[in-house]
Amino acid sequence: MYSTGTKVVYPTHGVGWIEAIEKKEVGDGLQPFYVVRIIGNGMTILVPTKNAQRVGLRAVIEPSEIPKVLAILQKNDLEISSNWNRRFKDNLERIRTGSVFEVALVLRKLVLLQQERSLSFGEKTMLENVRRLIVSEISHASGIDQERARALVEQATNHR
Repeated sequence: MYSTGTKVVYPTHGVGWIEAIEKKEVGDGLQPFYVVRIIGNGMTILVPTKNAQRVGLRAVIEPSEIPKVLAILQKNDLEISSNWNRRFKDNLERIRTGSVFEVALVLRKLVLLQQERSLSFGEKTMLENVRRLIVSEISHASGIDQERARALVEQATNHR
């Protein structure tokens, strides 16, 4: 159970905060919902409290976990499928888990692939989205601004 004001991460949308916990009339009566305000774009998402874990709502990582994220971004021994469709589907599934470590793995794979060949439009879009998700979470977890977090991510992904 999260409380009002808690920073959380919603898969595919990024860091937000619990703006309120409201009860809404749903089919079989009143149910509590988290009102999550996404920080990056101001979007509001209603998440039934009983489904929060199932949809992947989670707390922002601890600062002590940032080195693990950066280590994933430096990996060079990753297997990348040559089948575009399979690769895209696998990456999408990883992003939807909501795990910052899975999202970091997608970012690393796309950066490595981009170094070999040009990415499709879908993969370029995915690359920018996962980069934004990682930068945002590192920024909020560590208390540094977005630019410093972006520099950390770029430094790690440019590691060969």
